Amino acid sequence: MRILLVLFCFGWLISAADAQTLKSGDTLSITVLQDPKLDRTVVVDPLGEIAFPLAGHIRARGLTPVALENILKAKLKPNYKDDTLDVTVAIANAPKEEVPEEDLKPKVFVTGEVLRPGSYVVRQPTTLMQAIALAGGFGPYASKKRIQVRRRAPGGDETIFVFNYRAYEAGADLEGNITLRRGDVIVVPERGLFD
Repeated sequence: MRILLVLFCFGWLISAADAQTLKSGDTLSITVLQDPKLDRTVVVDPLGEIAFPLAGHIRARGLTPVALENILKAKLKPNYKDDTLDVTVAIANAPKEEVPEEDLKPKVFVTGEVLRPGSYVVRQPTTLMQAIALAGGFGPYASKKRIQVRRRAPGGDETIFVFNYRAYEAGADLEGNITLRRGDVIVVPERGLFD
């Protein structure tokens, strides 16, 4: 039973890989077992075509790798005596989607009771109070004693720093004005009934 399950999963993976259609920008690795001099890496051009020795230009966009293998075999067959020609086409790497440049800049996020909540690009070391100033300062209902900086570590753990602006203003909590890191989220909560 296990063998059948493994064979089914293996067959499904192969059919899923074969079902992927080629598109412009895909890098293909093509090998010809009978003639290693033809082995090469090609890129599907913007018109959706590839150029291959002894086969010419072939429209590849929209085909599966197996379909392209069959076309290459048919075009190369007249050049070889061997009746069975082994051609393999594999997608070496698909083009990566471009990330907008704005998303690559280091940002901190300010939310809650500030005048302009949002994300702010920080190109130099920036402190908590500087980020709040970038966000326009405190809103009229801000709780200045319970400000939080939420920092997520690469492992997924979150550290929360609590900052008391009233103590900072009085000169008692100067260490609480920490230097921010990329991705930090500053939360300025709304003032409670007894704040």
